[in-house]
Amino acid sequence: MALIALIGPSGVGKDALLRFARESLDATEAKVRPPIVFAHRYITRPVEAGGENHIALSPGEFALRRATGCFSLHWDSHGLSYGFGCEIDAWLDKGLRVVFNGSRAHLPQAVARYPDLTPVLVSAAPSVLRARLERRGRENTEQIEERVRQAAAVSFTHPRLRTLDNSGPLAEAGQQLVDILLEA
Repeated sequence: MALIALIGPSGVGKDALLRFARESLDATEAKVRPPIVFAHRYITRPVEAGGENHIALSPGEFALRRATGCFSLHWDSHGLSYGFGCEIDAWLDKGLRVVFNGSRAHLPQAVARYPDLTPVLVSAAPSVLRARLERRGRENTEQIEERVRQAAAVSFTHPRLRTLDNSGPLAEAGQQLVDILLEA
């Protein structure tokens, strides 16, 4: 089983890194690489809100799915609910490597459920993070500054923790992520 969780503060470029990895792996002949799939998050955020390629659910449908055990992992953050469907368990059972955009705060619960999980912590310089959040336009100035403060305050320890600095060109950190996915 290989479950890889990409984690890091909002604005560090996790979605861009996932797109880069997906496109890079699509260009690689499947016979020469391990079978890797990318899980979509279910989020109570409309698709039109931008950001990651996710599956939008109403709060009511999310609650129903949570109550009936349709999620392998789920959490609430910043007024939204996030989850991954139990399909990730089926994919892991089939021997696939599963990559997902996780949560720093939810990492202990994810590791408790999947002890062999490999977390990949993505960071970016505070000035880069601030600029990306401003361009995204989902938060006001006060919220952006709070996210930048939170990003600097978080630290992790985990035996398989990998780190990526995504302050520079996407291709650099993107290739590092591809390399991690291929070796996981």
